[in-house]
Amino acid sequence: MGDTAPDTTVLDTTVLDNAVWAALDGPHAHLAERVGRAARYPNDVYAFAALDDPGDPAAWADLHTLVGPGTTVRIKPVDTVPEGWEIVGGGVGVQLVDTALRAEPAPEAVRLGPDDVPEILDLVARTRPGPFLRRTIALGTYLGIRDEGRLIALAGERLRPPGWTEISAVCTDPAHRGRGLATRLVRAVAAGIRERGDTPFLHAAADNTNAIRLYESLGFTLRRRSPVLLVRSPGTSRDGTAL
Repeated sequence: MGDTAPDTTVLDTTVLDNAVWAALDGPHAHLAERVGRAARYPNDVYAFAALDDPGDPAAWADLHTLVGPGTTVRIKPVDTVPEGWEIVGGGVGVQLVDTALRAEPAPEAVRLGPDDVPEILDLVARTRPGPFLRRTIALGTYLGIRDEGRLIALAGERLRPPGWTEISAVCTDPAHRGRGLATRLVRAVAAGIRERGDTPFLHAAADNTNAIRLYESLGFTLRRRSPVLLVRSPGTSRDGTAL
């Protein structure tokens, strides 16, 4: 029997409004590169930066000190940037929270480690579930399903704001879709999250309707939409190129 979903009406969801910052300032502080009110993950872990208060110019000044001049970084949730910063790309994401998910272990799932990263990167490159880098596996538990020794499905943990854990990198080899592998892995990852007292949540691109439909069918509820921006810091890049 799977675990029942928590009552999210009694949980503090406001911490999810700035989930990257909450994670870097909390459970993932040991991974954070930080200056004052700005922080980021190492570039080979998760290519995002965050601000304590995106409306505070002082926080943006700290981010400039942290990343240096002429540097591009991904950041959310940010609508506008101060003078001198440039928006060079971006999109819209959605956030979903667990409200009715049945969490249960998947006996066929195996825990993945650093030695599995080349296989993970290969599967991610073929399925494109979202960013996964050489050391992303340091963010939490990743589970996989193998077929004749070959990794064919994956899901794991990414952001960890206090009381919450994001399920991420959910993907299945195209030749093995339709077997419910992603569903089993999401439920298994969620079981581990619940076991330590956290509540699962998810992010997806707003135009990834297939993924959103799957997550809603599993018991996740859409909480918010927010921009995801790629921004360039003011000044001249470190290689001397004027911007």
